[in-house]
Amino acid sequence: MLTLRLARGSRPLVQVRRLLVAAASAGTGFLLLFILACAVARPEGQLPRLLWCLVPLALTVQFAVAVARTDPATRPREGLSAVGLGPVRLTVVAAVSTAIACTLGSTLALLLFLHLRGDLSGLPFDGAAAAVLRADQPFPVAAGLTLLAVVPLAGAAAAALVPHTRTVRPPQEGLPWGVAAFAGGLAVLASAGGGTAGGLPGWVLVTAGLALAGPALAHGCGALVQLVRPGAVRLLAGRALQEEAGRIGRPLGVLCAVAAGALVSLTGGPLTLLPLGPLTRVAAALVGACAAATLLTSAVESYQEREATRAALLELGTPARVLRSAALLRSGALATLCVPVVWGVAELTRLALTR
Repeated sequence: MLTLRLARGSRPLVQVRRLLVAAASAGTGFLLLFILACAVARPEGQLPRLLWCLVPLALTVQFAVAVARTDPATRPREGLSAVGLGPVRLTVVAAVSTAIACTLGSTLALLLFLHLRGDLSGLPFDGAAAAVLRADQPFPVAAGLTLLAVVPLAGAAAAALVPHTRTVRPPQEGLPWGVAAFAGGLAVLASAGGGTAGGLPGWVLVTAGLALAGPALAHGCGALVQLVRPGAVRLLAGRALQEEAGRIGRPLGVLCAVAAGALVSLTGGPLTLLPLGPLTRVAAALVGACAAATLLTSAVESYQEREATRAALLELGTPARVLRSAALLRSGALATLCVPVVWGVAELTRLALTR
């Protein structure tokens, strides 16, 4: 009941983020149901497709965790322990609110899936995708409900396990591990040749490598912004980037990996990404949207963390335009960083696949 009251009393922007989590969960749930229907009609050859569904599942969970971290109802504040909202209780609230949003999305996915199959009648587009969704075969409802429960359970568990505390480890610590994982991923892709089954472990390692190296890249970007006699704007932008590196670096690395994979596929590279038949483009759009939304949500969390610093600077007489210019400079520096990283990863991947 406490979780529902907190959710009902949240601001509209918070509710929009929760609805986006529900939409991502609905998309992932629909993909899982589609693979299940295909497996019932033709069991052979469906395991690689089911494994590739782990990609949108993982990014949906990552997005759900990022939204839970920015939720004001789950953020630790002074005085909450006195009313029974200590760290443990707030963790439970975060897990329950994430589970509710994901369950809503999974429910919508099931209703839409059954409606497009023609199992539910009385609404527009009834049975519009009956052939694609294998309506000629009986659908195992129990197995479908089991698959749909994966997203809420994984999201709730991740939201409960990821703390709200800031990252205090140096961002450069993950760079060697990231380079090693990235190199291992390229080796796996080279040996697999971009195949459906072998390509998944390779891209998991590539993405993990970029995620581990992302904080170091963001920290280095902040250092470059401050080079050669920086002024107030460059100094504020660079220091803020270095402070935010531990939070936005990993989502930035994941987004770069997704963009590089899309670039390889769009330029005709010998790579099979998300081999989900007629829903491949839907899955690719879902993956890209979740990666971008996670980065934006992490940026919102960083904005919330800087509220006290921003208020102090304004009280000291800092013009508001200086803070806005610093924010634009940070965004531009990160975008400038991502372009060569995405291009380089795509080229290295293409070379690995053509060996």
